[in-house]
Amino acid sequence: MKLSQPRITPLSEAEWTEEQRKVLEPVYKEGKLYNVMGTMSRHWEAWKKFGVWAYHVMGDTSTLVPREREMLILRIGWLCQAEYEWAQHVVFGKGAGLTDAEIARIKEGPDAPGWAPFDATLLRAADELHADACISDATWAALSQRYNTEQLMDVVFAVGQYNLVSMALNTFGVQLDKGVKGF
Repeated sequence: MKLSQPRITPLSEAEWTEEQRKVLEPVYKEGKLYNVMGTMSRHWEAWKKFGVWAYHVMGDTSTLVPREREMLILRIGWLCQAEYEWAQHVVFGKGAGLTDAEIARIKEGPDAPGWAPFDATLLRAADELHADACISDATWAALSQRYNTEQLMDVVFAVGQYNLVSMALNTFGVQLDKGVKGF
């Protein structure tokens, strides 16, 4: 973790407003809320708007299949050294069909041996967006062989969303949730 303690502590259940309770209670499990949600809830008006977008990127309206979306999220989380992001999305990635070997190889990037060409292209897109805030013509052309316009847009949206999330997690000092393994 970049910070060993939170700069912004997660909102406790005792601090919830009625509006927050309606939104947070359904995801409050076994007396706990994900630290990211508790922390972001400190700025409720921003979190409500942010959540709409976040649920597009992670939800059913995204045009990316979950495995490919998770590859992008894991790669940008790794590039940003966002340990919380990485840890949570290892769980989601496994649920989306990524193997332990693939998850480990995501750290190595698109040129690591063993990637199928399209998987390498996805990782390369994340690398290029991180390095240059733009996907190169060659990578765009390779993505375009398989993806339609909305999918191409969702690649950028997923990487951009989780770049922002990584910055927030790292800067706010969001700590790992219990039972989740970091780097």
